[in-house]
Amino acid sequence: MAGGCPTRPWSRNLALAVQRSPDRLTGRLLDCGAVAGPLFVATFLIEGARRRDYKPRRHPVSSLALGPGGWRQTANFLVAGFLYLAGAVGLARGPGAAGGTRAGSVLVGSAATGLIGAGAFVTDPVSGYPPGTSERQASYTRSGALHDAFSAPTFLGLPTAQVLFARAFIRDRARGWAWYSGMTAAVMSITFVLASAAFGQVRRLVAYGGLFQRVSVVAGFSWLTAISIRARRAL
Repeated sequence: MAGGCPTRPWSRNLALAVQRSPDRLTGRLLDCGAVAGPLFVATFLIEGARRRDYKPRRHPVSSLALGPGGWRQTANFLVAGFLYLAGAVGLARGPGAAGGTRAGSVLVGSAATGLIGAGAFVTDPVSGYPPGTSERQASYTRSGALHDAFSAPTFLGLPTAQVLFARAFIRDRARGWAWYSGMTAAVMSITFVLASAAFGQVRRLVAYGGLFQRVSVVAGFSWLTAISIRARRAL
């Protein structure tokens, strides 16, 4: 035919579908990262309210995995971890500073792995919970030590990722997001140090260990939800 073969409509549609499918997959992965935090926080808030002798202001979230019904918090760790792992892949696939940096995304993935490990290994009793245990933690079990080790990538890795994302946002001239990421890194770090001191039975802080930890978790996970949504909209 004169002018060459015309492009068939179905072939154009197929080409568009192939082009869009990676964005759709990335969007689904980012959706996982966006919902993980709210689900995790809602679950531990409900579980904490249900326990008669559990004091959210004093006791860590991890203590909810101890005693009857502890499997629910264990499942909460595992579900959140796998959702965040998917979200980290979505961030790595995201465009430009919307996805931050590759190193930042890897750190988000390490935090997700930490949550999975924290679910696999149960923490030790602390601050008098469960009832009947000592107010002071006399010794560590292997499971408790592994739980603490796996928690480190979450409470140390996330603030580092937030700093890396802040730098990426500065390069992208997204100053508001850079400020938000940097402030979240500071809040997470400070409250994590305070919570660690409280769980170490520092007298003036021990009654507020759970509160400090919750501020750290909510700040960090809210940030993950926010950047996942931002990267989702940039697709």
